[in-house]
Amino acid sequence: MNIIIIGAGQIGLHLARSLSGAAHDIVVIESNEKLADSCSNEIDGRVIHGGGTSVELLLEAGAAEADLIFALTSHDATNLVACEISKKLGAKKAICRVSPQLVREEWIFDFRANFSLDHIFSSERLSAIEISKHIRNPDGIAIQEIARGRIEIQQVRIPDHSSACGKSLIELNLPERVRVASVQRADKFFIPTAEEKILPNDKITLFGDPSKLSKTASTLRSKNEKEKSINIVILGGGEYGLSLAQMVSSWGCQIRIFEKDESLAEQLAEELSGKATVIHADATSLNELREEQIGEADFFIATTQSDEDNVMTCLQAHNLGTKNCLPLIHRTDYANSVNQSKSKLGIKEAIIPRETVRRELMRFITSDKYHIVKKIPAGEIIETTIRAKSKVAGKKIEDIALPPGSIFIALIKGIHAKVASASDEIEVGDTVFSIVSEDAKKAFLKLVAR
Repeated sequence: MNIIIIGAGQIGLHLARSLSGAAHDIVVIESNEKLADSCSNEIDGRVIHGGGTSVELLLEAGAAEADLIFALTSHDATNLVACEISKKLGAKKAICRVSPQLVREEWIFDFRANFSLDHIFSSERLSAIEISKHIRNPDGIAIQEIARGRIEIQQVRIPDHSSACGKSLIELNLPERVRVASVQRADKFFIPTAEEKILPNDKITLFGDPSKLSKTASTLRSKNEKEKSINIVILGGGEYGLSLAQMVSSWGCQIRIFEKDESLAEQLAEELSGKATVIHADATSLNELREEQIGEADFFIATTQSDEDNVMTCLQAHNLGTKNCLPLIHRTDYANSVNQSKSKLGIKEAIIPRETVRRELMRFITSDKYHIVKKIPAGEIIETTIRAKSKVAGKKIEDIALPPGSIFIALIKGIHAKVASASDEIEVGDTVFSIVSEDAKKAFLKLVAR
């Protein structure tokens, strides 16, 4: 593939390194001369020193024939404009990194349509999602956020004491916009009918509104007893900490955020009013951690820009009794070392933002007319943008004969995303998310992704 990467910072350089040496033609555009020189010495590809919004440089980089443009600088305006110009020049796909604030505003303004974007993401939000999986996911079963964060996929293992055992799906009376996509029973995977009864040890895949999905999953795992609130402490009120707090605030968690910058602490307190307690203090101080009884927390999550502070405060929290400690580590070599010794250090997992982003972006490194969002035991979550030649274009979902083993789960129309329902009509330009088994994949793609 012909790939252009705009920005050779932490994320851009990490992606370029991972692609270097593979069967791709890579061109990196970087405005900082020192970063450009450093990148040139580290990758097997061409590096151009200059601005990513220059039409001349984009043409020189081959934007007119590019299969993929990754705009990965730390500046929203640069990335948005670079993507739009590249698509106008002829690039097939444009993937844009933006700030969390812009992602939060996406429901107001359709950045994708107005800037010709194929995908938009925030590294901070992706990292928050990665952290949230460890909070929400005691059994290590998949949780995946899709459709611009409006819909979530979550797998739930049904224990033998669950009140759901022996009930059919229709008897479960699931909340509106929450549905069962598939069931794994022993080694068998299938998409159930409404009459299918839930059995002990079934692993069911739910999808729906994130605010309702968490409660539904907890109900299915329990005997209807009241669920204990999770006690979470976050070190650092920057964009990583804020994104995580906003994400978990709807789960009924007790959230405390340590932020040593007074003005930022005040801003956080106002923005998260009623959702989290913001503490203006330096949590690298052992006395501060003791005073706030950090040892009683279920999770201690360190999200500052300092890898050393993140690791050391996690060690202190663990020594005080915190069950689960997760540091954010920006340097991959540091993170690998920590993860190799995590059981000895009392750390659950080191989260690496640049690696989290790399995994997200690698799914676009394909010439196919669809993206595999996630592989799950029942098959694959597939994202497809409907084209004019698609056999489902212009049809209602209830009139589409999907092959057995496939189901539409989410639909994006412009800035609106929702759980797909039988009465929804699929139109050209819509983005559809589906769960597809291996046996159904060929027939499904022939029907939908043309």
